[in-house]
Formats: sequence, C-alpha cells, structure tokens
Amino acid sequence: MTTDIIIYHNPECGTSRNTLAMIRNAGIEPHVVEYLKTPPTRALLEQLIERAGIAPRALLREKGTPFAELGLGDESLGDDALIEAMMAHPILINRPLVVSPLGVKLCRPSEEVLDLIPAQQRGAFAKEDGEQVVDDAGNRLRA
Repeated sequence: MTTDIIIYHNPECGTSRNTLAMIRNAGIEPHVVEYLKTPPTRALLEQLIERAGIAPRALLREKGTPFAELGLGDESLGDDALIEAMMAHPILINRPLVVSPLGVKLCRPSEEVLDLIPAQQRGAFAKEDGEQVVDDAGNRLRA
C-alpha cells in the first residue's frame, strides 16, 4: 500500500518496535526516522506537537534520559524550555510518534497506532510480550 506514514522510531524501544510491526501488519511500509540519529528540527518538532494536540510536556520522556538531572520536572518551566531541552537531548522525545493521513499521535501504548492506519490489519498481531492486540480476522481486540 502506498499510504504515507512516518514513524519517529527508536529500534531499542519495544513500544516503538511493536508500533512499527503493526503498521507493517497492515501491509504498509512506513518512512522510518530513527530520531536519535536524525533528530527533527525545532520547527518540525513544534509542528508535530501541535498536530498531535498535546503539550510539549506530554512528549517528554523521563525513563533513561537526563530528565531529572536537567530539572525538567519543574512545572514552572515553559514550553520553550522543554522544547529546547528536547532539541539538545533528543532522547527526551518520547516515542514512537506516528504521522499518517489520519493524524499525528504519540503511540503509547503501541496499539494507539491502529487509530492512524487507514488499512485493515492483515491478520493476528501480538506484541513482543505476547499480548494479543489483533485477532485472526484483523480486528482490534480492545479499543
């Protein structure tokens, strides 16, 4: 299928791998951007945040990042400061972010991507941990 889907992906992340696998399970090969190797520009990051309808703080990743060391838990920090931190340390950008003709979403949990895929799943899908997400007929098991 020639649907334009972009996934901002970290291959070290199970949630990101599951999300990518569900896109492919629909017969779509997305554009994969390993954002730690190729971080988005500030303008693109701001656009993705806006299109996802979230605040910059909602895109911040805490686990395995310099979040605490940088004092990013301080609620008085404004959006510009948070975006600046993500630009300086792309590991702070939570993943996976998916862009499709149906919208932009931070896909946590990974099955959130099913709302963005304009094609039916081609068969059953289970996450890496064994949790069944899609049945044999390609239907989502939980919304």
